[in-house]
Order: sequence, then C-alpha cells, then structure tokens
Amino acid sequence: MTAPPTRQRAVRREAVQNRERLLIAAKHVFAVKGTDAAVDEIARVAGVGMGTLYRHFPTKQALIDELVSELRQRLLHLGRRAALKGDGLGLETLLVDAGRAQARDPGYMQFLWSRSDAGRASVDEFLQLLSDLVDQAKVAGRVRSDLSVTDVWMTLWSLRSIVEMTRTRAPAAWRRHIELLIAGMRPDPSGERALSVRPMTPAEARRCIDAASH
Repeated sequence: MTAPPTRQRAVRREAVQNRERLLIAAKHVFAVKGTDAAVDEIARVAGVGMGTLYRHFPTKQALIDELVSELRQRLLHLGRRAALKGDGLGLETLLVDAGRAQARDPGYMQFLWSRSDAGRASVDEFLQLLSDLVDQAKVAGRVRSDLSVTDVWMTLWSLRSIVEMTRTRAPAAWRRHIELLIAGMRPDPSGERALSVRPMTPAEARRCIDAASH
C-alpha cells in the first residue's frame, strides 16, 4: 500500500526543510571553521541525524559543491542585475551589491573560488559580465582607461577581508572602503598618471585564487 497523499506531502516537506537546515548549518560551520570541519558537527547544528545528512549529501564534497553552486549563482544574479544599469553605473552597482551581500552573509565569498567545479558556468558568465561592465564604465568616463578587470577582482578580494574584519564592531565600514576604492578608479581630470605596476593577467589571478584555496 502507498502512503496517503497528505502523508507523502508531509514527508516531502520535511525532507526539503531538513535539506535547507543542513545547508544553513554547513554555511555557518564552514564560515567559522573552514571546510575541514567535520560533517557530524554540521548535522548537530542542523538538528538532524547523520543518516539524514547522508541521504541528502552522500559525501562532504557533495555538500560543498551545493554551497559553491548556490553562491556562484547568487553572484551571477548580482552581475546580471548590475548589467541592466545604464551610463556606465553597472560596475559601481555590482561592487556595492557584492559588499552588501557579504555583510549580510558572513563567509559569502569563501566558497566561490574553491576547487569545486560546481556552478562553473555561472562563474564564466559572471567574469564576462564583469569585463563588460569595466568596458562600459570606461566608455562612460567613470573609471580610468587603464583599469583592468583583474583590478576589480582584487577589489572584491579586499572587500571580503574588510567585511570579515569589521562586521561585528563596525558593520558599515565596508561601505566606506568600497567608496574609497571606487574613487581611486576615477579618471584624473588633470590627466591620468600611469601606474607603476602592470595589472595581473587573468591567468595570474586564477593562479592566486588556486593557491589561496589550498
């Protein structure tokens, strides 16, 4: 005999809730202890048994992959929304939105550049959007002509560190930081002075990311 429809719906609803609890718990535990944290602690924080955890995520890597994919999709959403802005304002919009997202969700960027391949298509699309936003800002005269897309990558990296250091004692500090960085990207009305160091290439930036993820 099959379970009554009401019972089936209740079971499915409970399964969805347990899965969400596990993802929230994993995000919290990994943000505090890193991805070396034990999965039994995640189950404990989520308030479920190990059997429930393994039914949803057979391996720890499967859990990490889900978080990575979710966060990369969220970042892509921010990029797509910023791309709708006109007058070269998309880049600034994206930087502020990324800071706000990180401030809301500590550890938000922690998984994005891990060695997981989950959501890789989202990353590729986001990086193309980012490059387009830089070009649009240049055309609109909102940023200096020699600004590189990898300069913006570094801005996002620094933003993560500022958010993590200040979020409990000065939660609005990230906003001043990003405003200063954006001001530094502006063209100099009296004429641009060449920077003394060339920008990183995308390949160099990716190697930095890979080294940091070990």
